[in-house]
Amino acid sequence: MPHALSHRDAPDDPHETPPAGAHPVAAAADGTRRHSAFEDVQALVTGTLFVALGVAMFKHAGLLTGGTAGIAFLIHYASGWSFGLVFFLVNLPFYGLALRQMGLAFTLKSFAAVTLLAVIIEVLPRVLAFARLDPVFAAVMGGFLIGVGLLVLFRHCASLGGLNVLVLWLQATRGWRAGALQLAIDVVILLAAFVVLPFKQALLSLLGAVALNLVVAVNHRPGRYLGV
Repeated sequence: MPHALSHRDAPDDPHETPPAGAHPVAAAADGTRRHSAFEDVQALVTGTLFVALGVAMFKHAGLLTGGTAGIAFLIHYASGWSFGLVFFLVNLPFYGLALRQMGLAFTLKSFAAVTLLAVIIEVLPRVLAFARLDPVFAAVMGGFLIGVGLLVLFRHCASLGGLNVLVLWLQATRGWRAGALQLAIDVVILLAAFVVLPFKQALLSLLGAVALNLVVAVNHRPGRYLGV
């Protein structure tokens, strides 16, 4: 999945204490306004619900996406194991890197979002069923929903992708370009779809990835919005 906010996207002093008597959601040093705890909580719930609905559409249509979600999909389709459980386990190795690279707040929010998504995606079939879902519509609409959900999480300094943290760490320690490395990893995962999935579903997975990344690329650009 697309990467979340890095420290370069954050204000110069995101922890600045607001003046006495100021509103809890105070203006930061660069004029942006900090999110309150309530806003962060509702964003985690809202963002993961959007992503969960998109993932449910992908699962129903037999599609997959990139990032750790794509790895979880590959394992789920190949083994029949629960997607939610696999997604939760696949992300575990990356939290140590997240703590070092992105900080405690980002790590805790991301852990909460991943855990919440893993639970929701397993509970969702009890309250939602698709009587008819066209695979092309599932690819496009599912990609849009996941993209919007990720945007909500990004703007509250959270993420669902452990691989994003890994590429940021490799950029910081090895000088590798995070964007190019992330793209290469996603391409490998999506190419693996042609081994695990029928040809049509593999092609539609590419379409879904394009829809997802289009939403993020158009709406998540440096300088337009600062998630604090």
